[in-house]
Amino acid sequence: MEREEKSPEKPRGEDTREHLDLPRELRPFMDDQGKLKQWPTKQKTQRMAVAYLAARFEPDRIYNEKQVNELLNEWHTFEDWALLRRVMFDWGYLNRESDGSKYWLRPRAGQLPGAELGSAGTSPA
Repeated sequence: MEREEKSPEKPRGEDTREHLDLPRELRPFMDDQGKLKQWPTKQKTQRMAVAYLAARFEPDRIYNEKQVNELLNEWHTFEDWALLRRVMFDWGYLNRESDGSKYWLRPRAGQLPGAELGSAGTSPA
């Protein structure tokens, strides 16, 4: 009896080839499933990575910290969601309550990924 092999699970709503459309500088930091596998050292590439991650958040949705961490964990493999959450806030992609209880995508954040990524890879669907 032959066993049917399951293909690796893709991140929600993601075509694994999408990362090929990303800027050349960002591609070495992405795995085959479109997940960020390493934090870039150059700030320009870091900003591209954060823009890529920000495009995974839904506009007008309120997230708690656990949900933000879960979403970030879904899109990166190096297990530093706290770094990613912090830079997303510091660089203007996410806003939050002062106590960290609620997070949301900033209104202008929808325009930032296109600027950082050159319009590539900004659509999560």
